[in-house]
Amino acid sequence: MNISYNWLKQYINIDVTPDALSKALTSIGLEVGGVEEVQTIKGGLEGLVIGEVLTCGAHENSDHLHVTTVNVGTGEPLQIVCGAPNVATGQKVVVATVGTKLYSGDESFNIKRSKIRGVESMGMICAEDEIGIGTSHDGIIVLPAEAVVGTLAKDYYGIKSDTLLEVDITPNRIDAASHFGVARDLAAFYALKDKSVKLTKPSVEAFAVQNTNLTIPVIVENTDACPRYSAITISGVKVTESPDWLKNRLQIIGLRPINNIVDVTNFVLHELGQPMHAFDADKIKGREVRVKNMPEGTPFFTLDGVERKLNAADLMICDTEEAMCIGGVFGGLHSGVTETTQNVFLESAYFNPVTIRKTARRHVLNTDASFRFERGCDPTNTIYVLKRCALLIQEVAGGQLSSEIVDVYPEEVKPFEVEVSFRKINTLIGKEIGKENIETILAALEMKIVSRNDEGYVLHVPVYRVDVQRDVDVIEDILRIYGYNNVEIGDTLKSNLSYSSKPDSYKLQNMIADQLTAQGFNEVLNNSLTKGAYYTDLTSFPGAHSVKMLNPLSSDLNVMRQTLLFGGLDNINRNINRKNPDLKFYEFGNCYYYHAENKKEGESLAAYSEDFHLALWLTGNKRAQSWAAADEKSSIYELKAYLENIFRRLGLNMHKLVTGEYADDLLSEALTVYSRSGKKLAVYGIVHPKIRKVMDIDADVFYADLNWDVILSELVDHTVRYAELPKFPEVKRDLALLLDKHVTFAEIEKIAYDTERKLLKSVNLFDVYEGKNLEAGKKSYAVSFILQDETKTLTDGQIEPIMKKLQQNFETKLGAKLR
Repeated sequence: MNISYNWLKQYINIDVTPDALSKALTSIGLEVGGVEEVQTIKGGLEGLVIGEVLTCGAHENSDHLHVTTVNVGTGEPLQIVCGAPNVATGQKVVVATVGTKLYSGDESFNIKRSKIRGVESMGMICAEDEIGIGTSHDGIIVLPAEAVVGTLAKDYYGIKSDTLLEVDITPNRIDAASHFGVARDLAAFYALKDKSVKLTKPSVEAFAVQNTNLTIPVIVENTDACPRYSAITISGVKVTESPDWLKNRLQIIGLRPINNIVDVTNFVLHELGQPMHAFDADKIKGREVRVKNMPEGTPFFTLDGVERKLNAADLMICDTEEAMCIGGVFGGLHSGVTETTQNVFLESAYFNPVTIRKTARRHVLNTDASFRFERGCDPTNTIYVLKRCALLIQEVAGGQLSSEIVDVYPEEVKPFEVEVSFRKINTLIGKEIGKENIETILAALEMKIVSRNDEGYVLHVPVYRVDVQRDVDVIEDILRIYGYNNVEIGDTLKSNLSYSSKPDSYKLQNMIADQLTAQGFNEVLNNSLTKGAYYTDLTSFPGAHSVKMLNPLSSDLNVMRQTLLFGGLDNINRNINRKNPDLKFYEFGNCYYYHAENKKEGESLAAYSEDFHLALWLTGNKRAQSWAAADEKSSIYELKAYLENIFRRLGLNMHKLVTGEYADDLLSEALTVYSRSGKKLAVYGIVHPKIRKVMDIDADVFYADLNWDVILSELVDHTVRYAELPKFPEVKRDLALLLDKHVTFAEIEKIAYDTERKLLKSVNLFDVYEGKNLEAGKKSYAVSFILQDETKTLTDGQIEPIMKKLQQNFETKLGAKLR
């Protein structure tokens, strides 16, 4: 939210620099994201000057350009080529001299010395839209004759400078979503150091009803959705452009002035945090306002010209015949204030936050009003704000207050009552800060002390503080105003020792993350919310198992992810589109599931579960082309090596893991890794082409998914053992086996280790052959076996029986033959 430094100082008597103010705001929980010097018009009209056209003649090479000489008060007149149809001798104009930077939205361009159709031009005579003072481009600006040549345009137009504070308001602090709300917190902060600091609230003492000629009754049919509705009418207003002070206030914080009535409502919104709405009273049919719900599917045109179909739960502001406004969200196309408006019906209401939030999400509308209403405005403040707004409208648009205030408030909203003890305050803060300081802070934050005793206070917390309803919330507020940095760190440290037999998941994650990063991987972190459409046609992760959001921000964030795959593919797509195709990513994250069959009465979470996973992605080249070597594509074997390195680093014995074939609709070719007890530890393979097509990725992507929770359960009984380096040599023997094509190396490896458990150290596949000179349906594997006795040198008498037994088992169990 943008906060104007000059505007803020209207409510608090402090004299500090914007940077000091920024630090103070951040220290009390209103973090400032940026401090920027700004002007009411972007660029501050720097480089622009008032000039007089001395001569104006036709351009010899153009039928619409003019060649002018302009006096800008610097001595020698400037020759400027101008294309405006209304340029003429004797005019006072605004000139952009060479070097001036002009802005058009977010774009900018510099005025340069140039030739136009062969004639030199030393600047530009400007139109309204070219310098940001208006929207007209019909011709150049023609100033009154009394304008003084050489006057800087910023002085002529009275451009004001200010400092803009970008305050990051957290969702629970909607009370600070206004200049007065921020000033209230600052006053509490500075009052601890300087008792003279006071918060000044705009006065409404001048409010007085002139007549009751335009009384419009209000009937609230749905008081749950609208607990309070206040209104007043103003007759005889004149809708025009706003005065400079009002336009300047809005422009500084990035709002575009519209007209004096609408601008006042926007001003009050950003001043006091209460959304307002002004209706053209003459367009209210039946001279009666009804706050109610409309039938499902009722068409309604909003202010942006879009026809929307209303939901039966949408709260509408209506007259006796039709809807005029989506309450608390967006105005209607035909009921608002226009240049012809003479009488205004002014609304100041409090709407149920849940109702507004649901309506805004249904219609995908996010307005300044809905932003505040859906987080909770102040129901006790509607009358004061109504008076403030009405007085400002009278100031800038004239008119008379032509009705008593209508206030439909059937059930008063009471302040929150909170009991807080001194003992708990001192315990949670970590020091005794004194009752005087506590009471100064509470008073500044408008928390009324109803009663006090030796134990603590009973407080009434104002209803606009929707985030303060418990004693710990009050203590947090006291501490943030007192200052976190004012709580000293003691010299002693109280601690205890704890022991757990479970593996330290966080420590192991960091270890594996370090390992993968050292191997060239980049860590990614994706949103747990994802697009439900990803799971619509999947069988491995069906859409029915997705955890769905009740009020999704968008269709792209409407379910919790069931797999990490899609987030990584989105990262890959983004990088490839930016010419970065060689990628290695990893991510740790939770996956979430819903199983309706597990629902139990009284256990709301029984149907939900989550697992923690580690995922790896490879795509593109393993090695880029260079003078020393050709490029090398990433492959499933590279991914397998990384996977096995993770298992080894975690201490899992690769010989005790079982690998099997795996198939689903995410991976076209894949393997799964199980423990001997049958727990699925990981799946890895090649992402299916249809999935890559959905994600707009042409290159092969290799993916591994490790169930981190299951892997940790396998580490519980793991003991690290150390052994001396062997003193005796290892022996290598090779076998060339003729096998059926369906036989995998994993089967060979398993049989080998089952056959010889003591002396066989490793089994490696070093050649695969398929082709001519082999029987149909056959392939040849060349496999090496490493044997070693750690106590003595092996002899042929020991080696040959082992190799013979291996050969026999391969023949018996796999139908293998020696080549």
